[in-house]
Amino acid sequence: MKINIKLTHLFWIALSIVVLSSCNYLDVVPPETAGFKDVMKDKEAALGFLYSCYVGIPSEFADETRHYYQAADEYALPPLWDYCCQTAAWNQLSATNLGDPTCPWINCYNNIGQCHLFIKALNELSPVGTTDGDKTRWRAEIKFLQAYYHFILLNAYGPIPLMTHYYSQTTPTSDFPGRSPYDVCVDSISAWLDEAAKNLPATVQEDELGRATSTACKALKARVLLYAASPLWNGSFPYPDWKNKDGQQLVSNKYNASKWQKALDACNDAISFATTQGNRALFDLTTSEQIRNSEGVPLPTISNTDDNFKKRVMLMRYLMTTDETEGNKETIYGVIVSFDAGGAVRDMVPHDVTTYNGSPVGGWCGVSPYLYTMEHFYTSSGKLPENDPNFPSKSEWINSARLDNPDIINLNVNREPRYYAWLSFDGDEYSPFISDGSPLVVSMLSSNAQGYNPDRYNRDNNVTGFLCKKWVQPNIKWRSTDGGDNISLPPHPVIRLAELYLNRAECYAALGQTDKALADLNVIRERAGISDLTAADITSSMTLVNWVRSERFIELWGEGHRYFDLRRWMLAPQYLKAGAREGLNAMEKKDPSFAEFNQVVKVDQPFQWTDRMYLLPIKSSELYSNPQLVQAPGY
Repeated sequence: MKINIKLTHLFWIALSIVVLSSCNYLDVVPPETAGFKDVMKDKEAALGFLYSCYVGIPSEFADETRHYYQAADEYALPPLWDYCCQTAAWNQLSATNLGDPTCPWINCYNNIGQCHLFIKALNELSPVGTTDGDKTRWRAEIKFLQAYYHFILLNAYGPIPLMTHYYSQTTPTSDFPGRSPYDVCVDSISAWLDEAAKNLPATVQEDELGRATSTACKALKARVLLYAASPLWNGSFPYPDWKNKDGQQLVSNKYNASKWQKALDACNDAISFATTQGNRALFDLTTSEQIRNSEGVPLPTISNTDDNFKKRVMLMRYLMTTDETEGNKETIYGVIVSFDAGGAVRDMVPHDVTTYNGSPVGGWCGVSPYLYTMEHFYTSSGKLPENDPNFPSKSEWINSARLDNPDIINLNVNREPRYYAWLSFDGDEYSPFISDGSPLVVSMLSSNAQGYNPDRYNRDNNVTGFLCKKWVQPNIKWRSTDGGDNISLPPHPVIRLAELYLNRAECYAALGQTDKALADLNVIRERAGISDLTAADITSSMTLVNWVRSERFIELWGEGHRYFDLRRWMLAPQYLKAGAREGLNAMEKKDPSFAEFNQVVKVDQPFQWTDRMYLLPIKSSELYSNPQLVQAPGY
């Protein structure tokens, strides 16, 4: 379910009156203005106020902010973009340099304050036309939002201050809350979600998409507890002596196996509820084909594949570009991520798609998957390329596959459907209608097409030689007549059903329940169109945990999970260290030869890893204003 930004004009009235502008997380309640009571005068006005409490969710995923969670090992951005996620990946964040001004601390605490202000107004005022049932549901929605915003903060900063009630602006500094221990934060967030679920509907009607549901509460709780069971927060935190000023330990240094069982119980509850009362189901081939045929989109051109394979590719494309109104019931909770319908898509789409008045038009070619991504999606046999005996040896991966288009390399042949649905490469048919109704075949060797051309594109040059199309609608089209396009805004799945199966598989693996873990992995693999795993596929080099992490990397690629996964698994020092990110030689020269382009090179950006990067720093002014706060270790 997606949150619909075009809610009502009252949404904007509510924002104009009560939206928060301060950067101090305790300055969470602005003075009541002359129009304050207007936003609670009747049910419609109160709903507008309620919807304003949701606005912080899409802003956390907004394309224009490029938050820190995109600083993983999935894709590079052009160095001149200089987004917050790049600053984070380069270890350039500090208490005085936090990158984008809408960092999670400000955004989330301001929105928590908005939630408390709504409850205060609801308790003090009586909107005309509201029932006790309305108020009960609204309070539950606020409880869900309170839990959600605190969880975003917990992921970013570790132990955080819990804002559990309304704080007046006259609150003395001695009463400001400091950080609560991590496990206390987890227990509080879980309890809020349990409370909210009791009074929320399992599903909502189309005109309410984006409002909280009990299904979303249970799914989010499963993720909260999975993270809490993971190594970073379950006995292996690298700073065991980190404490509050009063000596209170903030992260336990003892492993607790029961955390995995709690997470498993939550996953079981979430999946059972989602697939029954929640009316959720994995997006399927029948629905995908109905949409494709209604749009008149042809099957893609992919060497060495049949129509069934190509239909599976289109299934995975439509999974990420459709919503519940089109029959896609996989998303448990989703948001529209930007007011600019084209921004996120243009970041991915190749430039020079077509021409208008003699000038090239198209996207910005910026989202550049790393070589690691291209090497760690499966082959058509459902194995990693390095482990597939029927796939060319690694020394031959960047050689020509000798197809009709000689620029296609071996690495890009005989791969699984998700590879062709979400990734793109030199010689690939990017999309069938994109070039004024004709297909676009990617040409990374040409500076007059998608290749490196700093004279023409300046800051918008692809970094690795690979492209992304995960959120690009299959019927996308740029027009040569006016330079316009038909880009539609894809919903971002904050939580989708596939994640829940992967979450549960991870719990089963941690608890030694191999058969059940494989069963959950195979639910995802079968939908993706690859063969099931069996116990025989588990080896010393590809353990069950490795399979779980590998499947999670592929299925959730680019959706904002990888940053947190690498940290909670404590694998960030291995995967995010200096020199680990590679691509092809895409930014060396204009119009390179095949041999010059197809060389493995380190991505030329100052990536690094230190353990302090497990957490984000708190702004210095926040520490000054709250004497109870302690800074994250290493800052």
